[in-house]
Amino acid sequence: MRCHIVPPHMLERIARDAGDPALRARARRSLVLSSAQRTERRLFPASPTSPTEDFVPNRTINDAEHGESLPGKTVRKEGDAATGDKVVNQAYDWLGVTFDFYEAAYRRNSIDGAGLKMVSTVHYGEEYDNAFWNGEQMVYGDGDGRLFTDFTGPLDVTGHELTHGVTQYTANLEYYGQSGALNESVSDVFGSLIKQWHLKQTADAADWLIGQGLLAKGVHGVALRSMKEPGTAYDDPQLGKDPQPAHMDHYVKTHSDNGGVHINSGIPNHAFYLAAKAIGGNAWEKAGRVWYETLTKGDLESDADFAGFAAATVAAAKRLYGEGSETTAVQEAWTGVGVSQ
Repeated sequence: MRCHIVPPHMLERIARDAGDPALRARARRSLVLSSAQRTERRLFPASPTSPTEDFVPNRTINDAEHGESLPGKTVRKEGDAATGDKVVNQAYDWLGVTFDFYEAAYRRNSIDGAGLKMVSTVHYGEEYDNAFWNGEQMVYGDGDGRLFTDFTGPLDVTGHELTHGVTQYTANLEYYGQSGALNESVSDVFGSLIKQWHLKQTADAADWLIGQGLLAKGVHGVALRSMKEPGTAYDDPQLGKDPQPAHMDHYVKTHSDNGGVHINSGIPNHAFYLAAKAIGGNAWEKAGRVWYETLTKGDLESDADFAGFAAATVAAAKRLYGEGSETTAVQEAWTGVGVSQ
C-alpha cells in the first residue's frame, strides 16, 4: 500500500493553475511519480506477526541522492552518530519518536507489533513534493521550497505515514471510498497524537493541524488539514481551497483520489477531535485508546464504512470504560458529524 501525505487534488491544482511554469512542471512530475507508486500498490495485507516486547528500535536512513530508486544509499543506522545532513537526522529522530509513542501509549513494538525494522529514504527525486509509505518504508521528498518545505520537518507527517503501516498490519482498511477515508483519518489521528505526546500537549492545547510548517512562506494556509476545523487549513491561489467536509451533509462523491480518501477523511477526523475534546486531558490516553482498540483488535472489516467504524469505536469505548462519559463522548462525536443518529 502506497499512501501519500499531499493529496492529488492539491498537486493537480498546482499543475493546472500555478503562475510559474516551473512549479506546474514540478507538480506534474510529482503526480507522475505518485501515480506510478500507486500502480505498484500491494494488493494483499502484510503477513501477520507475533507481538513481542523487547522494545528496541532498529532504524536505517537511506539517501536517494535525488534519484527515484529505492532504498538508496545507507547513511545512518541505529546507534550511529548524527550526520552533517539535517534531513537525515530529522528522519532518524522522528522514527524514534514514533517508535517511542507506540511503545509508551499502547505497548506496541514498532509498526508491526513485533519489532519491525524502521526504514526511511530521504532526498527522493528532484524537489519532490510529497512523502509516502510504500508498504515497507518511509520515503521523503525535499519539497520545491516555494510551495512546500522539506517533508521530514513536521513530526506528524512521519507519524501519519508510519501509521499507514500500523493499519496495514492490523485492520488493513481498503484504500478506496469510505474505508480509504478511514485509513487516511486513522493516520491523521495518530499522526496528531504522536505530535501531541511529543510536545506534552493536552487536547485543549493541541493545534489539531496535520503538516503544520509544511507550507512554504507566502502560501496562504497553515497546514494540509485541520481536524478541529476541516476545510480551513489553506485557501491559496495556487493550492486552491481546502475541500475537506466536517459533516456528512457535505460528503464529497468523487471517483478521483480513490473515491475522495483525502477529502472525506475530514469527517472521521472531526469526530475524533470532538470525542477527544469532550473527554479532555491527553487525547492519546482515552480517545486514542478507543481508536487504537478499534484498529487492532481484529473485529473491524477491511471494507468498513463510516457507520461501521463509528459503531466499532462505541463498542470499544464500552469495553474499555463501560457506559461512562467516555463512551457518551464517542457516541456524541459521531452524531455531531452526521454519521450516527
